[in-house]
Amino acid sequence: MDRKAILKALEADPELEVLVIGAGINGAGVFRDLARQGLRVLLVDRGDFCSGASAASSHMAHGGIRYLENGEFRLVAEAVAERNRLLVNAPHLVRPLPTIIPIFRFLSGLLNAPFKFLGLLDRPSERGAFVIKVGLILYDALTRGRRVVPKHRFEGRKASLARFPALNPSVAWTAAYYDGQLLSPERLNIEVILDGEAEGGHAMALNHCPVEGAGSGAGGRVEVRLRDLIGGRDLVLRPRAIVNAAGPWIDLVNSGLGLPSALIGGTKGSHLVLDNPALLAATGGCEFFFENADGRIVLVQPWFDRVLVGTSDLPCEDYDRAICTEEEIDYFVHLAARVFPDIPVRREDIVFTFSGVRPLPRSKAKNAGQVSRDHSVGAGSLGAGEEAVQVLSLVGGKWTTFRAFAEQVSDRVLAHLSRPRREGTAALPIGGGAAWPQGEAAASAFIEGLAREARVDEKRAGELFARYGTRASLVAARLAREGDERLVSAPDWSRSELSFLVEAEKALRLDDLLLRRTTVAWRGLATADLLAEAGVIMGGILGWSGDDREAEVLRVARLMTARHGAPSTV
Repeated sequence: MDRKAILKALEADPELEVLVIGAGINGAGVFRDLARQGLRVLLVDRGDFCSGASAASSHMAHGGIRYLENGEFRLVAEAVAERNRLLVNAPHLVRPLPTIIPIFRFLSGLLNAPFKFLGLLDRPSERGAFVIKVGLILYDALTRGRRVVPKHRFEGRKASLARFPALNPSVAWTAAYYDGQLLSPERLNIEVILDGEAEGGHAMALNHCPVEGAGSGAGGRVEVRLRDLIGGRDLVLRPRAIVNAAGPWIDLVNSGLGLPSALIGGTKGSHLVLDNPALLAATGGCEFFFENADGRIVLVQPWFDRVLVGTSDLPCEDYDRAICTEEEIDYFVHLAARVFPDIPVRREDIVFTFSGVRPLPRSKAKNAGQVSRDHSVGAGSLGAGEEAVQVLSLVGGKWTTFRAFAEQVSDRVLAHLSRPRREGTAALPIGGGAAWPQGEAAASAFIEGLAREARVDEKRAGELFARYGTRASLVAARLAREGDERLVSAPDWSRSELSFLVEAEKALRLDDLLLRRTTVAWRGLATADLLAEAGVIMGGILGWSGDDREAEVLRVARLMTARHGAPSTV
């Protein structure tokens, strides 16, 4: 349903069974689940979908092997199971990621491990081969019932250096295991939302629509006020339940609803995206997950034709202004030398930076690494008696476990509304993962058919399939009608393709398109020419005046420079 139709429907009938506030992955997951149960549900976000904490992940679908030493076995077991489901349900956006742990000692960390498990040790300490081996045995054991990736293996120095010639020659062993890589978290997020809306007109999603407050209406019913930032109109809705999935801003939203809380104590995580072909080649297509010299867990991960480096885990007070600082950049630039000492990483390699705040529970832990990454739900209510509105606040959670978390939250909402669960989501494909061709022959046949449908060559059809999975058929139909005229500033993309993303995927701002419907900006390709060219395409569809278009291009150019360390386009 398009935005105008949604607004018209809500003005005609403001009654909702559920209002979900916050369209990151947890909110999107709850929205999709409730939509499948037939509830009249509205998902809103003050910005774009997946523009907050969910946009700042390490691009991993992982079980969280390091959480084992904190004793979080239930979380790791759930995360491993959900990782495996993502690999099956969203194969176009989540792929197996071979992961390498370089190891320099044997018994290091052996005495520290039990103290960390008991919460009696809070300082970083290097983990040796024995501790890592035990952890990986446990990790493999958690996947034995539904294995979709190979077991771990150890290799000595000689084999490790033969496989990775640029690796630090001081390495004693490498441990290899598999997790999953989220190729585009933002695309996965929007496809989950679109799947929810596809359930029917009872499921609606609005971006750029903040909650302004709540109050009591006629008959004592709780009313929630929203503001449509695009059309400049106000909405007053009457939900029977509210799910607060606002991530780090949960307490702020609750306060605005008149339900003060102190649930969140988030930490900031930052990353760099590098254009460094030598470093990319050195990884051999594997993520390197290791301890830096100071004991922090860090990663170097190949991502398309770039390298992703991260992450920090720092206290953060101002969640709206979380950026990658100069100190963090200095730290990241030098950390690759731990495993690839002869490959220089320079500041000029940086094409993009990103930073976000993890919505962790408020904690008295002595360091961020001790704070649980598990999810929980804070419960409250607005109003009284039969008119009371349940408010559930989603604290914590990981990208990998969003489906399981959403199911748990949805079950609580269904119980409150006395509604039965109709369907589960464990085996539900996501977006372009539906009707996935099984095997190389089937995939080749799909691409051949796509090429014929779109009237493009098979190479281009393969690009579309890689980006959108089976949803590429929708893009192909657009190309067949309008042609595949390539952008001058980014020849890998076409005007028709961007037009499709604007019209079919609710992109309303230029950064919605370049940051969250495509990977263009992330790869450092958001040049002044591209902003101008994309601005003309979006402006033509959305009815921007010339002045509006110029203002939007300038706004996004400044945003990219200030928040993402991208080359200045102003």
